[in-house]
Amino acid sequence: MAKPRTAMVLAAGLGKRMAPITNTIPKPLVKVAGKALIDWGLDALKSVGVERAIVNTHYLADQLDAHLAKRKVPAIIVSDERQELLDSAGGIVKALPQIGSGPFYVLNADTFWVDGARPNLVLLAEGWDDVRMDILLMIATKDQATGYDGRGDFHLSPEGRLRRLGAGETSPYIYAGAAIIHPRIFAGSPAGKASLNRYFDEAIAADRLYGQRMDGLWLTVGTPAAIGEAEAAIANAGHEVHG
Repeated sequence: MAKPRTAMVLAAGLGKRMAPITNTIPKPLVKVAGKALIDWGLDALKSVGVERAIVNTHYLADQLDAHLAKRKVPAIIVSDERQELLDSAGGIVKALPQIGSGPFYVLNADTFWVDGARPNLVLLAEGWDDVRMDILLMIATKDQATGYDGRGDFHLSPEGRLRRLGAGETSPYIYAGAAIIHPRIFAGSPAGKASLNRYFDEAIAADRLYGQRMDGLWLTVGTPAAIGEAEAAIANAGHEVHG
């Protein structure tokens, strides 16, 4: 497929595990290697030609608004959730009029990655098959990740289909915070708080949730202690760290 030209960046969360840093700034503005978390994602979108990004804001939204106002590419549309935190899917449903009718990128504002030989957002677009898929998740393995100590998120079949882990199961595969989603899955969805996990499960039930293996390094920065680990990994990968 042609690469999506629109993205939704989920930036409204409270970032409680990042306290005390997030007592005074929103988590997407926490700096790693001299760059705000949200700018790692927005720069990745810019590098593959995404023209506009809808960013939802809630916690300390004035700071995010001021930061985003400085960006030119992609063009930023702020989706204001000051009145109510809508969760991942609820934020997307609110922004559907700005997203449009075609497949779009979704990025979590608090995780990011270092690309390998080719940009991972390009790999996602190349992996998209509109006939078979409603959602395509970027998938990292545990040996590609820093800051992650969970049991995995999904099983990944040889054909790329994803399914949930059962009780007591583990998997090397992690959802790496980026995806392509077709807006048709939200048709008729009511406004209000809702999680993307519901839509993941519906897509699994319909055999329409797929994963695309990423190339490179995935970094999740959930706590203050994880910042240094991420910066070391970036430096080891050959990217200059600015302090």
